[in-house]
Amino acid sequence: MQLFQAHGYEGTSMADLTAAMGIPAPSLYNAFGNKEGLFRETVQYYVCHDGSATARALREQPTARKAIEIMMREALGPATDTRPPQGCLVVLGATNCAEEHREVDDFLKGLRRGNDEAILQRLCRAQAEKEIPDSVDTAALASFYATLMNGLAIQVRDGVPRAVLEKVIETAMAAWPGQTN
Repeated sequence: MQLFQAHGYEGTSMADLTAAMGIPAPSLYNAFGNKEGLFRETVQYYVCHDGSATARALREQPTARKAIEIMMREALGPATDTRPPQGCLVVLGATNCAEEHREVDDFLKGLRRGNDEAILQRLCRAQAEKEIPDSVDTAALASFYATLMNGLAIQVRDGVPRAVLEKVIETAMAAWPGQTN
């Protein structure tokens, strides 16, 4: 997972993977079929573990506003993490894919669209519960916060200081419908 996060799908070679895993290439092929199979399983693992913060926040927080805020804060990673920042594997794992790897890009696009849809559904529920006014375009608001999440992944990967990104999140939350500052 760390190799794919650091170098992306195309930038990670089979030699890199077998060396990191400490296994010969035939064992990797027997277990996963090919590099794409390993990548897909790696992403699924990531989504269920490191990347599950979005789904968990949208599902567990009592209000949509709190869910969106927690979702963005979790995207920054643990404040105490001493490892170099990696960003989100689903956002960064296959940017600018070559045509022969379009299936990998489509796989990640599907996961990102799923996140976008989950955000939209949570905002629609908030609108139905009168947390958000009926006049708010929930699709546009969901797109706004999903786009911000994707941008945060890039900023984290680029090493933008956490304090700067916390201010970005504060600014984004100030844009919440009906927010008075």
